[in-house]
Amino acid sequence: MSKFQIITLGLFIVAIIAGVTAFALYKGSDSATKLPPITIWGTFPADTFNLYVAQINNSLTDPLSITYVQKSELAFSQDFVAALARGNGPDAILIAPDMILSHEDKIAPIPYSSFPQRTFLDSYIDEASVYISANGILGIPFTVDPLVMYWNRDMFNSAGIATYPHYWDEFGNISGKLTVKDQNGTITKTALPLGDFTNVVHSREILGSLFMQVGNPVTQADNTGAVGTTLRINYQRSPVPALQFFSQFIDPTDAHYSWNRGMPDSRTAFLSGISGTYIGFASELASLRTKNPNLNFDVAPLPQPRSGGFKAEYAKMLGFSLVRSSPNTLAAFQIISTLTDPAYMSTLSQKLYMPSVRRDVISQGTTDPYISIFNQAALISKTWIDVDPHTSEQIFGDMIEAITSGQKKINQALQDESDRYNIALKNAFQ
Repeated sequence: MSKFQIITLGLFIVAIIAGVTAFALYKGSDSATKLPPITIWGTFPADTFNLYVAQINNSLTDPLSITYVQKSELAFSQDFVAALARGNGPDAILIAPDMILSHEDKIAPIPYSSFPQRTFLDSYIDEASVYISANGILGIPFTVDPLVMYWNRDMFNSAGIATYPHYWDEFGNISGKLTVKDQNGTITKTALPLGDFTNVVHSREILGSLFMQVGNPVTQADNTGAVGTTLRINYQRSPVPALQFFSQFIDPTDAHYSWNRGMPDSRTAFLSGISGTYIGFASELASLRTKNPNLNFDVAPLPQPRSGGFKAEYAKMLGFSLVRSSPNTLAAFQIISTLTDPAYMSTLSQKLYMPSVRRDVISQGTTDPYISIFNQAALISKTWIDVDPHTSEQIFGDMIEAITSGQKKINQALQDESDRYNIALKNAFQ
C-alpha cells in the first residue's frame, strides 16, 4: 500500500471509532444537556405526536425541540427520496418495518456498542426483532397495533354459542350455526368474512397472519442480506394450508362457504349485524363503538391453529430510524431515546388505548378487559420485511383471485406470484 492509502485508511478507521464512541457518549449523556432542534417525518398522526412531545417537555428542564411532519404511506417514499436529493431531508423517520427495505441504505444503524442487542431483545416484544441487522439496530419501536377479532355477542348468544372461537377449526361448527341463507341460497348472515381481497378489510394482514401461523415467515434474508420470499411450495413450512383455509370460505361448493363479493365489506357487515365476527386492529375499537353504539360486541384474540402451528398474528408497528445523511444523527438518537423512555411509553399506551411495544410496560399488568386482550396479542405479534404493503397486497390479492376464480391451481398460483414477489423484493433491495 502507498503512504497515501495507509493514511487514508487510518483516518477512515479513526472516523468509525469516533462515531461509535460518540453514540455511546450521547446515550449516556445528561438528559439536561441542551440538544439542537431536529425534524422527524412519519406516518403517525401529527396531533397525537405533538401532544405526546408537549407532555414530555413539561417534565424536562430543557424541552426537546422537534418539528414533526406527517406523511401518508403512499406519499412518504417519494417525498422522502426527493427531500434527500434536495439536501433538506429529516433527521429521523417514524415508519413501519415493511417500509424499511427500500430505505435501508438511507438509515444509519445504531451500533450495538450503544444499544446492545441483548438489551433490545429484553426490552421489546418479539416483533421488534425485525429491526435487528448485522450492522446494528435499524429502528427503535414506538407503537404496535395488533389484529384482534371482534365478535357479536347477540348473534353468538342467539345461536346458543357460549363463547368466541379460540382456534380456526372451531369455525366449522360456528359457521353452520351463524351463517344464514335465503331460499335462493343467498347469504344473508355469516360467521366469518374471509376468502376474498375485494371486500375483506385487512385481507393482506389476515392472510399474512395465516402464513406466519403455519410457520412461514413470508420473507427472509439470505447470508448476503438479500431478501426473498418464503412463499414457495418447497419451503420447509408450506404456505399452501394457509391459502386453502383462506380461500375455502368463498367457494360455493365448500362446506365452509359463507362469503362472496355480493356482500358489503367485512367491517360494514359486522357493524350492520350481519356478520358474527370482524378481524380488525386494536385501534379500531373506539370507531366501531362510535359507528354503532347499539351493537353488543366484544374483543377476542385472533384465532390460532389448534396443533402443528405457531402462535402468531400480524401487527402494525412503527419505529424511529435515524437518517444517514442528517448532520444531527447523534442529537436525534438522544431525543428518540427520551421519546421511547419506559415512563413516557407507559403514558403513551394509556393515551392511545393500545398495547405497548415494551415488555416492562406490558408486565405491569392491567385490569382493563380490552387492554388485557391487546397485550396478549402484542406479545405474539409479528410482521415481515416487505417491498411495501401496497405491492404485497396486490400480489397476495392476485394469488387469491387466481385460486378462487379457478384460473389456476393453488401450486401454480403460488409459484407465479412467488416469482413476481421475489422480483419486487430484489428491485427494492437494490
